[in-house]
Amino acid sequence: MGNDNVYFVTGTDTGVGKTFIASTLLRAAKARGLTCVGYKPIAAGATLQDGELLNEDALELIEAAGTGLDYADINPVVLRPAIAPHIALGQVDRRVSARQLAEACPEAAFVLVEGAGGWFVPLNERETLADVCVALGAKVILVVAMKLGCLNHALLTADAIARAGLTLAGWVANALGDPMPFLAENIDTLRERLPGPCLGIVPHVDSPKDAVRFLNLEPLWN
Repeated sequence: MGNDNVYFVTGTDTGVGKTFIASTLLRAAKARGLTCVGYKPIAAGATLQDGELLNEDALELIEAAGTGLDYADINPVVLRPAIAPHIALGQVDRRVSARQLAEACPEAAFVLVEGAGGWFVPLNERETLADVCVALGAKVILVVAMKLGCLNHALLTADAIARAGLTLAGWVANALGDPMPFLAENIDTLRERLPGPCLGIVPHVDSPKDAVRFLNLEPLWN
């Protein structure tokens, strides 16, 4: 059974702007008057601040949602090296499961869970971050970095989401830096072939606050 208020943000690759778009989505939901929480179940890449390991992506989600929860509630597994999570976990002789991460997810009217890397990033010897989404029963929001190769990456990810029995609630086209050649044509192709609606086309802007106006969350509730 799915959770209608829980959305899992994944991307076509790493470095596609998942955190930027997740923060924008949280701000857009807050503008609708919803109580929001951004959840980063596992983060690899952190710095020591006042004796505590903190991840910049998790901090950005906290700022966007404006939640009063403790850092550990938002990011229960934080690892220092910026490498694949399962490798970082192995370096500290630690193991986590998809079920554990799903059960630690906070509750709110609008819950946005940000994955790490792409859809099939390994979590342990047999599970991936996709299994966290399955355990949550979340709907999926796909961030598509508009660059060469994005059509293949987006369609493969959408197919994997469908094979997992999950719903692609929507996707966001994220323009990184200079626009890709034939941007409009590529977006049209994604509109035709992806099973979920486009929630927005976000140009290169300075901050999530500036990007909110380019999103439309109505399809999530219709």
